[in-house]
Amino acid sequence: MTGLRIGHGYDVHRLERGRKLIIGGVDIPYEKGLLGHSDADVLLHAIMDSILGALALGDIGKHFPDTDDRFKGIDSTVLLKNVIDLILPKGYTVLNIDSTVCAERPKLSPYIEEMRKNIAESAGIDISCVSVKATTEEGLGFTGEGKGISATAVCLLERKDSI
Repeated sequence: MTGLRIGHGYDVHRLERGRKLIIGGVDIPYEKGLLGHSDADVLLHAIMDSILGALALGDIGKHFPDTDDRFKGIDSTVLLKNVIDLILPKGYTVLNIDSTVCAERPKLSPYIEEMRKNIAESAGIDISCVSVKATTEEGLGFTGEGKGISATAVCLLERKDSI
């Protein structure tokens, strides 16, 4: 295997009343939350898929299927730690993560630093290696209409013995 690997991840969840809105491990006050089997943390799901994808390990559905009750309502920071535990024995560590959350509402800027901190801690990397951005769709599409939230992520992994 080569020393550097790049992965890309994407996730989307529908917004529903009666659910908590958790993004980047942060519980954000809002009238709706994301619908999913776990806590539906769209940002962490995209990040996990990027890490898994970098090593061709499938996606989070393969590792944490929604048919398994062990993962019902689970905190996605726990799942991210499990993904890190999958790549470490293969000799890889995360060098950096760059991510974007697409949500018309609520405004996410007050929560970005806490998201970065949660991601860095869960991935075992320095916060300076984690980028989280937020954008809107200017009223277009399902996110712009407030029906859901999506996230994308790119990560760079490095094989420990390649230094």
